[in-house]
Amino acid sequence: MASTGRALVALLMAVMGGVEAGFPSVTPTVGSVWPRPLAWETRDTYYVIRPDAFKFVPSTGSCTILTEALKRYESTMFNNTRGNKMSTGEEWEVKNEFRGYLDAVKVDISICEDHPHENMDESYVIELSPSYIGNGTIAANTVWGVLRGLESFSQLLVPAGSSFTINVTAIADEPRFSYRGLMLDTARHFLPVSKLKENLDLMAMNKLNVFHWHLVDDQSFPYESAAFPDLSKLGAYSSSHVYSAADVADIVEYARLRGIRVLPEFDTPGHTQSWGPGQQGLLTTCYTNSTPDGTFGPIDPANDANYDFLKSFFTEVTQRFPDHYVHLGGDEVDFSCWKSNPNITEFMAQHNITGDYSKLEEVYVKKLLDIVANLPTKNGYFVWQEVFDNGVDIAKDTVVHVWKNENVPAAWKKELDQVTGAGYQTVLSSCWYLNYISYGVDWHKYYECDPQEFNGTTAQQQLVLGGEACMWGEYVDRTNLISRTWPRAAVVAEKLWSATEHTADTAAATPRLEEHRCRLLARGFDVEPLWPSFCPDDL
Repeated sequence: MASTGRALVALLMAVMGGVEAGFPSVTPTVGSVWPRPLAWETRDTYYVIRPDAFKFVPSTGSCTILTEALKRYESTMFNNTRGNKMSTGEEWEVKNEFRGYLDAVKVDISICEDHPHENMDESYVIELSPSYIGNGTIAANTVWGVLRGLESFSQLLVPAGSSFTINVTAIADEPRFSYRGLMLDTARHFLPVSKLKENLDLMAMNKLNVFHWHLVDDQSFPYESAAFPDLSKLGAYSSSHVYSAADVADIVEYARLRGIRVLPEFDTPGHTQSWGPGQQGLLTTCYTNSTPDGTFGPIDPANDANYDFLKSFFTEVTQRFPDHYVHLGGDEVDFSCWKSNPNITEFMAQHNITGDYSKLEEVYVKKLLDIVANLPTKNGYFVWQEVFDNGVDIAKDTVVHVWKNENVPAAWKKELDQVTGAGYQTVLSSCWYLNYISYGVDWHKYYECDPQEFNGTTAQQQLVLGGEACMWGEYVDRTNLISRTWPRAAVVAEKLWSATEHTADTAAATPRLEEHRCRLLARGFDVEPLWPSFCPDDL
């Protein structure tokens, strides 16, 4: 009877144009920018942009990233996949606020760099003058800033029939954090290259700048190595579920053109079951009652040949991925197999660490870090927080990735305090595990998380590089990747880009987020609704 009553109430409210209690009635903004710029002034006066007459005027023609971006944004702005149904009317009307036609926007940069990097300058300014001069300006020190400025400019446009309006605007913007990442897991479920590219497009539209690619894990080894082809041949789900060298190069280039770094992760010594079939002797043989039981554990740290393999393997990896950093994992190492193996026991006795399996892990990790640091590419590295928690003596330039205790803020805040107190740089993911889903409006908790909100000194807080949303793949594949990740990842993007004074209030963010969700839907991306709502392009 109670359920019938609730259904009748819901029906009555729907007929009356209301919404169920507990859900907001959202009126989206029009022509707002997401993430919120640092300084932004807008007026009611406006220009009209006619797609057939409009053009970007770059200050240089020798920057490929800029040239490609201008082509891409002209398509994004004027050729929305679902037909610009967000129009507020059939056509714009001449009003007193009309300032004329905006037929050109100058795009000025000082530096064109080839690859995005950890210290890139992403600041930019946009100026659309109240005094009609027929053109506007997007200016930045680097091409990376121009990319961010172009995205903001594209969001200022409001469809009006066959044309667009754009308000007189001045923006001066820069990110709060240099590291704004999103992790995807392609081991538990394989994700096609097309879906990875779709996600990169969405990252660029939200000013995220690091794609953390968790390539392999216990379940499968889809990375195709030229040096060790049996790893994927015997470790992937099938010969079709692999990323070839050409696929990797394609993703890295697609990301580069959008100002996104690609951080590859090859997690060891645990999470390596899929490695074993393709590399004999790599994994530890497990014993039961002093006899091999046919199962295997983490990488065998007592086998010297394994370090030769790791050196060759990571040499190839760092040649394919141009970023300075590689993620080396190090989380959730199960010591039980090591404890059962007599060769491991003997090795530990020889090194005077009998019974201390954290020290055994340290032996492995230190050798691996030394290998990676001394490759020809001289790479830096990330590790998951367990490496730090277990007392491993890691180099001071290690970046510690904090991920545990999602539902216990006091715990991850303490972890940040300890990591930065020891002098290490860090990235936070604990509160941004997007794969944990729940019914109802769930984005507020993401918006209320702040990577610098812990009891540390100013110097400690400056060691926080930023944060990263994670989408683990146990229950995510190509069918639901985009809808489950977005627009919830957009919430994290704003927290990491925008100044603290602009991200303190979920109520203020709500109408802008609703507009942004509808904007992404209009651009052809199947992003989830955040609450009962309506977008004109939801067709």
